[in-house]
Amino acid sequence: MAAKIKHVKKKKLGNYPHAMVVFSISLALFVIGLFGLLLIHAGKLSEKVKESIEMQVYLDRNLTEVQLARLQKTFAAKEYIAYQNDTAQVRFISKEEGAKAFLDETGEDFMAFLGENPLRDAYTLRINANNSSSPELKSIKLDLEEVEGVYEVQYVESLIESINSNIQKISLVLLAFAAILLVVVTILINNTIKLALYSQRFLIRSMQLVGATSFFIQRPFLSRAIWQGIMSGIIASGLLFALMHYAYLEVAELQLLRDEEQTYLLMGALVVIGLIIGFISSLRAVRKYLRLSLDELY
Repeated sequence: MAAKIKHVKKKKLGNYPHAMVVFSISLALFVIGLFGLLLIHAGKLSEKVKESIEMQVYLDRNLTEVQLARLQKTFAAKEYIAYQNDTAQVRFISKEEGAKAFLDETGEDFMAFLGENPLRDAYTLRINANNSSSPELKSIKLDLEEVEGVYEVQYVESLIESINSNIQKISLVLLAFAAILLVVVTILINNTIKLALYSQRFLIRSMQLVGATSFFIQRPFLSRAIWQGIMSGIIASGLLFALMHYAYLEVAELQLLRDEEQTYLLMGALVVIGLIIGFISSLRAVRKYLRLSLDELY
């Protein structure tokens, strides 16, 4: 009797549309992965924009070299200062450099008719992306103005508020779209597996009739679902990797938004998502056919 069950199982499982299921799940996971890459790159772009926020710290006049050096160390020690290659993004701009920059930009030499340079020495501070919200920037401005030797602190407040507002709106839209996409893809994978198992419903009933237990009947289908989910996740990840490699070759600037750690986590998540959705969908479908009467199978 057991031999008969195995013979029927081998014969009928061969008719199971494996390639169609793997292709459909891979395509669905690829779409999720593509949107995941969009979120990762959008996040990096947002971080780059926030890291470009600078504050101009204008100094009191007639400070000595020692005082200027002390101020630079004080600014560099602040926890909200951005770092690049282990170097604090603190840059000194003398009033002479400021006058030259003004002349280069406008073509007007104000020193010629004023007879002196009215500008002040200044430090340009780049702020950490994690401290780029409007309330934090206002707090940073107040903190810097309390430093001895600082005359005034300026930054383009309206522009930064606009940037933060737009980034927040875009993030909410992307997250909402991601949630909708995940639901749609889950339904797509679930329906694909249900349709594939529909062709196996009489095999399931035949195994029931010869005395096979529910676990015995479910096991090959669930094992197959796990394998298909893993394979689909790997295929989708491979396609994403190839697409990324091509995009980076064609658009070199995208390299600036590259985040390998997040990308590898995304690829691992695709494998896990494919496995979980495939397993749950197969389990629900098989159990459904186990509960159906003979008339309902038709």
